[in-house]
Amino acid sequence: MASTAENKIIKLPAPDLTGSIPLEKAIAERRSIRQFTDDPLSLEIVSQMMWACQGITIEGMKRTAPSAGATYPLEIYLVANRVEGLKPGLYHYLVYQHELAEIRSQDLSKQLVETAVGQNMIQKAAFNIVIAVDYKRTTVRYGKRGERYVHIEVGHAGQNIYLQAVTLGLGTVAVGAFDDAQVREQLGIEEEVLYIMPVGKPVC
Repeated sequence: MASTAENKIIKLPAPDLTGSIPLEKAIAERRSIRQFTDDPLSLEIVSQMMWACQGITIEGMKRTAPSAGATYPLEIYLVANRVEGLKPGLYHYLVYQHELAEIRSQDLSKQLVETAVGQNMIQKAAFNIVIAVDYKRTTVRYGKRGERYVHIEVGHAGQNIYLQAVTLGLGTVAVGAFDDAQVREQLGIEEEVLYIMPVGKPVC
């Protein structure tokens, strides 16, 4: 986990819990989108997407995605390209505070594209959600099988991102093809990265 002790903290707006379209419609319209416009997105949208991925729900401080034994191995990072009110750079999502901690003010999108075998939608997106994991949080309880549970949990979080994007009129795609070590080095984090999910306004 990147250090956040002395980093700038950005308070996120409260997430909308009322919904805008039926769940069934969101499921039916879920697609992998790889072409985005150059439109920036708001901090409110970032807030909603972070919450959908791994935010806190009302009861018992549980999260939006189920976790084996409530071990919560996921760490969520935001690579901002064009977000209103945010500098391009890397941010760490502080789950319990619903805040972003600024890690680095630097446009990282081109580097990530190169690391992800030229998948240019990473640079075209308004922002990217990076899902990283600390396997030890789960394997210390479940042993080797805990790795499977972590992968299942990442799938839950990724689907939440897909469905939330649909409700906001946005698009995303789960990117899993990248050089693991290079991504960690570029972001300056210790956790293993399993997903990079670009988010933006789809090209109609």
